[in-house]
Amino acid sequence: MKKSVFLGTLSAAAVVAGIAGAGTLDDVKARGELICGSNTGLTGFGAPDANGQYQGFDAALCKALAAAVLGDASKVKFVPTTGETRFTALASGEVDVLIRNSTWTFSRDVDLKFDFVAVNYYDGQGFMVKKDLGVSSAKELDGATICIQTGTTTELNLADFFKANNISYTPVNIADDSEGQRQYLAGACDAYTTDASGLAASRATMPDAENHIILPEIISKEPLGPVVRHGDNQWGDIVRWTYFALVAAEEYGVNKANLEEVAATTTNPEIKRLLGTEGDLGAMLGLDKEFAKRAIAANGNYGEIFEANIGSGTPIGLARGLNALWTQGGLQYAPPFR
Repeated sequence: MKKSVFLGTLSAAAVVAGIAGAGTLDDVKARGELICGSNTGLTGFGAPDANGQYQGFDAALCKALAAAVLGDASKVKFVPTTGETRFTALASGEVDVLIRNSTWTFSRDVDLKFDFVAVNYYDGQGFMVKKDLGVSSAKELDGATICIQTGTTTELNLADFFKANNISYTPVNIADDSEGQRQYLAGACDAYTTDASGLAASRATMPDAENHIILPEIISKEPLGPVVRHGDNQWGDIVRWTYFALVAAEEYGVNKANLEEVAATTTNPEIKRLLGTEGDLGAMLGLDKEFAKRAIAANGNYGEIFEANIGSGTPIGLARGLNALWTQGGLQYAPPFR
C-alpha cells in the first residue's frame, strides 16, 4: 500500500513530468475536473461504495480539494493505483495529485522529484494474525509466512525487523490490500503486514473480525500524505493549504454545521482570514477568497472527516493518537493563515 522501491526507473520520467506539469491548476480548471490518484480499494480510506462512488478519509481530501479549486466537491475523477503504479501515474501526469496512503520518504521526495505537501495520517507498519495462531508479539513469528505487498519498502522494514531480532520468515508476495486480505484469510500466510491503519481497515471488513488481532509492535514510521509533482509550486501550495484549512477549522471549532454562522459572526481575525471574510489569501494561490470555506463545507473539518471514516465510532475504530491536534497531544498542526 505504501512505498515503491523501483526508484531509479521513475526518476527521469519524474523530472520531465515535473517540468511539463508546471501548470496543474490551469489544467484542472480547463478540464473542469480534478483527477485524484486513489487506492484500488481500502475501506475507510479510499474505496468505491455500493454505487461505485469513492468514499473515505483520503477520498474526502480529494473532494475538499475539488471544492476549493472548482467550487464543486463532486468534480473528482478517482483513478485507482497500486503500490507499483501510483508514482508512475503521478509522474506521467495521469493524475493531478496522489492521495492514497503513501509514505513520505527521502528518496521519493528527492530522487523521484515529488513533493509531499503535508502528513494527513501519521502511521506505522504492523502485523495482523489470527487469534488461534497463539502469538501475542511479532517477535514470536519466527519461521512464519507473511503476506506482503511487492514493490514497497514494507519489504525492507520487514527484513530489517526480522534480522534485528534474529528470526526468519517466508514472504508471500501480494499485489494490493484486497489480495493480501484474501490470501491471509485463505491461510496462505500466518501474518499480514502493512500500515497499522490498513490492517485495521482490512480487519473491519472481515466476517469474523473478532478472531484477528493486530500485534503491538509498530516497526516503522509511516507519515502518509498527499503527493504532487516537483516543480509546480503553486499547485503544491494549493493542496497543502487546502489540507491545512481542514486542520485549522477543527482547531478553531469551525465545522460543517456551524460554518455559515461562524463566517457571519466571528470576530477572530484568523478565522476571518481562513473563511475569506477578511483579506484575500486565496488570490495568492490563484483561487478566490472562499477556497478554504468551500473545502470545509465539502466534508467538514479534519476531525469530522477522521471520525466519519476511520474513527472510534466506525468499524475500523482508530483512535486519534498521533493524529490528534497539537492542542490535544497529537502532531496535527496547521501553520497560521496570515
